[in-house]
Amino acid sequence: MSDNEGEQGPKSTFSTYMAEGDQLFHKGEYAKAAESYSTALILQPDDKSCLVARSRCYVKMGDPENALKDAEASLKEDKNFFKGLYQKAEALYTMGDFEFALVYYHRGHKLRPELQEFRLGIQKAQEAINNSVGSPSSVKLENKGDLSFFHKTDEASLFLLFCSSSSSKRFDSIGGLKKVRPKPLIHPTKKELRKQSQKTTKSERTTKQLLGELYMDKEYLEKLLKDEDLIKGKTRGGERLQDVILSCISYLDTRTEFWRQQKPIYARQRDRRLLQEQWNRARHRPPSDPTCYILKNLEEIDAALNAGNVEGCLKNARAALKTVQCWSEEALPNKNEVLGNLHSCIGNALMDLGDMDKALDNHLKDLELAQQCKLTDSKSRALDNIGRVYARIGKFQQAIEAWEERVLLAQGGLEKAWLFHEIGRCYLELKHHTEARDYGTRSLNAADDIRDEKWQLNASVLVAQAELKLGNYKASVVHFERALDRAKLLQDDAARDAIQKVNTDIPPLSSLIHPRAVFPSAFSPTVFLSPHSY
Repeated sequence: MSDNEGEQGPKSTFSTYMAEGDQLFHKGEYAKAAESYSTALILQPDDKSCLVARSRCYVKMGDPENALKDAEASLKEDKNFFKGLYQKAEALYTMGDFEFALVYYHRGHKLRPELQEFRLGIQKAQEAINNSVGSPSSVKLENKGDLSFFHKTDEASLFLLFCSSSSSKRFDSIGGLKKVRPKPLIHPTKKELRKQSQKTTKSERTTKQLLGELYMDKEYLEKLLKDEDLIKGKTRGGERLQDVILSCISYLDTRTEFWRQQKPIYARQRDRRLLQEQWNRARHRPPSDPTCYILKNLEEIDAALNAGNVEGCLKNARAALKTVQCWSEEALPNKNEVLGNLHSCIGNALMDLGDMDKALDNHLKDLELAQQCKLTDSKSRALDNIGRVYARIGKFQQAIEAWEERVLLAQGGLEKAWLFHEIGRCYLELKHHTEARDYGTRSLNAADDIRDEKWQLNASVLVAQAELKLGNYKASVVHFERALDRAKLLQDDAARDAIQKVNTDIPPLSSLIHPRAVFPSAFSPTVFLSPHSY
């Protein structure tokens, strides 16, 4: 709505301005929405729904007084208008009048018990009252001291009225009770001044906790007030900057007092403690079906690893590990097996990230759990991974020891083929060429037994390299040519190119090469690795 429209009167219909206000409210532009509703009220001043809508805007804008006026206006003709009752309760609650807000929440709930808004309103108002004055069960009255004051019926009734009141406003409204005797002027002692200073510091700390991030804004505004030149200035609208700053500080003070009443610091600490206790109980209590929970997490971990999201895989695995560690073996009978699996996942992720020390620690824990529970498959997995880590960091002898122990657990020709190959590769790196050739031959025999052409290729290359280092050039060429045939059969261009990169400058080898084989450059032995390549 433009300014000219406000001066000349509404140019559109009531429903148009209502729709415009609703749209602006949902966008969070509460001031503009209030203007649209105000224009609509010019056309229909007593429309209850429009008054409630504008009241909602005022609540959002931090103007509960005007919100209360609109809510009461909507109830002028119909005292049982439930939307008006709810909005009046909300305005009173925002003003900090929790007791009166509770009254109107109850009235609305009595009229429309099916609406959740009134039930939630009753709950939050009651909670705010308890936080402000404490629940009745927490107050214990003691029959001590001089009680002669209560012998007079009138005074006793006044005191009981005072005790039953949870608001100082009721106490102020009782006639004659506010009269006090004048006290003589007493200068405070150093001890009292120190206590007062401590109270001030504590109050500031409480204010900081209540305001949160807004406390920095309050400090900034107070700092601006000290700038005499600045506060003498005016805004474009002609308003004094000092008045603007003071109004902002006043608003923050009002909000602080509201939050102090609604939920004081002690109540916040209590709620935080209760939430922490609930979280601890939930953390130690497994879900109704732990097996489904574990399987779901393992699937997510594998999916993250396969997608290349190593950090996500590591995060999920660590979170699952922390959760399972809190469970008892009664809740999860195969707890150690699951823990070993998670340690294995964490170790593999850390290895991909290059953190070999931590990766080795996790795989060793996997091995320890497997040995404790006598889990053969888990032990095999752990030994596989331990060997890989040792090979990656150049500790080939330790890798050989891990894999030789793993060979004893091998159950098929494929496992033997790649294990013998990996051990042979380590011996080749250690320049133990005879052992490298022997293990390469064992790998080739295992691959021939299962007719696995991929491992026939890898084993042939390993044997060819070992024979070359031992000076057995004819045998080396035979195995290189066999490997080349397997590479062509598998249509593995990378393997074929690598095999052809044999140095023709070695006279004994180049003179024995078959005419159809071409090896233009140096052979790289790092191409042919197992699926668990290091």
